[in-house]
Amino acid sequence: MTKYQYTYFIHPYIIDQKKYNKYILKLIKDRKCSYKIFEKEKDLDIYNFFLPAIRSYLFPTFELRGDKLREFKNLKPEEQCKILVKDNVVHFNYNLAEDIQGKVGTENGIFFKIEGIEIICFNTGICFFTMKTHLENTNKFFDLLDFNYRFKGITSEFASLKDFENIKIQTDTFQDINDISELINQITGISAKQKTNNKKEDLINSQFYTYSYVCVETSNWSEKTDFINIENDFLKFANVLPSNYTSDFNTANLKHNLHIIEKFKYVKTTISNTSSNIMCSGIDTYNYTRLPYEYENQYFYMYILSLYKLMFLMKLNNDFKAYDQIIKMKQKFIKFTKELWGKDVTLDDTGSLYYKTVNKTLELDILYEEIQNKYEVIYKDLNIEKNNTYYSIIVILLVFSLLFNTVNILFLIYLLS
Repeated sequence: MTKYQYTYFIHPYIIDQKKYNKYILKLIKDRKCSYKIFEKEKDLDIYNFFLPAIRSYLFPTFELRGDKLREFKNLKPEEQCKILVKDNVVHFNYNLAEDIQGKVGTENGIFFKIEGIEIICFNTGICFFTMKTHLENTNKFFDLLDFNYRFKGITSEFASLKDFENIKIQTDTFQDINDISELINQITGISAKQKTNNKKEDLINSQFYTYSYVCVETSNWSEKTDFINIENDFLKFANVLPSNYTSDFNTANLKHNLHIIEKFKYVKTTISNTSSNIMCSGIDTYNYTRLPYEYENQYFYMYILSLYKLMFLMKLNNDFKAYDQIIKMKQKFIKFTKELWGKDVTLDDTGSLYYKTVNKTLELDILYEEIQNKYEVIYKDLNIEKNNTYYSIIVILLVFSLLFNTVNILFLIYLLS
């Protein structure tokens, strides 16, 4: 049984940098979107959690205060856009007309509520669509397992199939799963047809990244109730598997795919290639009061930052196919290294452990080193080709010079004779 839970579904997408300014202007002008401003008083926990360099990078609006903020709000959209595109990161809230409740399944369905949608854009063109959901009218852990498993696939190519998990969303706003997909396509500016023809989509996971929190009742996990009793359900939750998953259920294999942080007795944080999930027990008041807030604020933005680093490195690695872009790529790589790579994000011990574990799980060090080695090889090849070209030109000039001098000598001999 669950005491409290929520799940964020995260969809990365890439905007062509040549169209980035236009895209930001589109969001500014969209009446359903509002520029998200972080304020020191309102978001003090976030402000204190992140180190100054990272805080300035992720949340530039902390410096937008007083007269500056009033002046910014009075500017025309085009003028606001000129300012925002210079920031490393821009945040927007997508404002839904009303609380949206949905139902998954035709009978005995799982009701859920969409509590918020945020759009996070980095000025490299890498953006994230994030949607927070909360289950309604149920405290069954199995419902959470099934909902996370089913919902994470609505952005995949199979979501359009009528028999795909028999998912139906019954609301006045969204009639079915295609309406949710259409909303995502509308925000990202990428249609289903474009996805199939867009090489950048090869870098994007076909399913949502899931970021989920659940606090289970004390009766399920406490000093009197051993965790071993819910371990299988925990592993399903950690791997985003359905409640009826039994195929080759090997505890060792499922744990092998995870990095599990167990710093506190009644809190387990799990990270996989496509998810970050936390399970805790209601035996500790902190677990259902402060922890859910911290996890969806401080830790959430650390997770987004790690996903951004992954997407950036993957995109850079993919762009190595274009040799003519090697100089621009070098500049981007150096800028990325100076601004983000290897930098501490927070002085908080638990936060640092989480961030390092996410980066390790996503194998960012391996990808970074691969790009660095690949760049060095290609750059050397280009220099060799460049030098060979210079040598060829010098040889040609020498030959012409030799011929010219030979002709001059023969002409002088002819005159003297």
